[in-house]
Amino acid sequence: MGATEQLSFGGMPQKLYACTPTRLTSWLDCPRRYRMTYLDRPPPSKGAPWAHNSVGASVHNALAAWWRLPLSGRTVAAAGELLQAGWITPGFADERQSARQRSRARAMVESYVATLDPADEPLGVERTVATRTDRIAVSGRIDRLDERPAEDSAEDSAEQAESERGTELVVVDYKTGRHLLSTDDARSSLALALYAVAAARSLRRACHRVELHHLPSGSVLGWEHTDGTLARQMRRAEEIAAEAAGADEAYRGGLAPARYDDVFPPRPGPRCGWCDYRQHCAEGSAASPAHLPWDGITDDETG
Repeated sequence: MGATEQLSFGGMPQKLYACTPTRLTSWLDCPRRYRMTYLDRPPPSKGAPWAHNSVGASVHNALAAWWRLPLSGRTVAAAGELLQAGWITPGFADERQSARQRSRARAMVESYVATLDPADEPLGVERTVATRTDRIAVSGRIDRLDERPAEDSAEDSAEQAESERGTELVVVDYKTGRHLLSTDDARSSLALALYAVAAARSLRRACHRVELHHLPSGSVLGWEHTDGTLARQMRRAEEIAAEAAGADEAYRGGLAPARYDDVFPPRPGPRCGWCDYRQHCAEGSAASPAHLPWDGITDDETG
């Protein structure tokens, strides 16, 4: 993603920073990794694929495919079969570990689907939404976009609730990682807030609630944003984008490699052990030991 243009009120073209939430958080996490991911061409070679990414992609794909089945086909067994058929294998120690994780993921998907109403049709599955401000053009793909009855307000009369309240959109994001999540993860997520704003503007519908559905634990962590909290998250996104856009311009303007660290400094820490570009980063290598490709999964055996 790069820069785009729109006409300002004065008729002069104004550059917008085109981004996804992932691009913005990549800049926050580590400007050096951001450069390697989005600017260096060709990009540096990555390390081995991660098993936890294979698990996550397999589960997401199965759930998306399940909702695309005809209503009569949306059974618990069908969800498991979709997971089985679409299993992604890179990153595991060996075939035995892959098979164990496939069985675990199948059970996880079937347990989750058993809690759903197949007839409760989502408004979107793997739906791309986008919006613009005066500074950024942001887009992203939502795992699931629900349409639910709007919550009652303390000031609503019964008549207002019936005639005016209607429905609201809800952003649902699936999580398959082994670490437990909290409501604060939903509240503070920049990505979820941007998805909510983009969905509301794209579909011209209210969207304040965001949810993390943690499949391993079966928990749903939700947060009800206000217009004010969503506006603050959008301003935060614009601030991050302004920094990243300035760095992009410097890079594309012929920034000497000797000055890369001035503009794209590394931010070494414990997460460096999970970085795809760790082998190209002395600071990251020193900050944290390298993880094996399957370290991010829960497994009683290692192959």
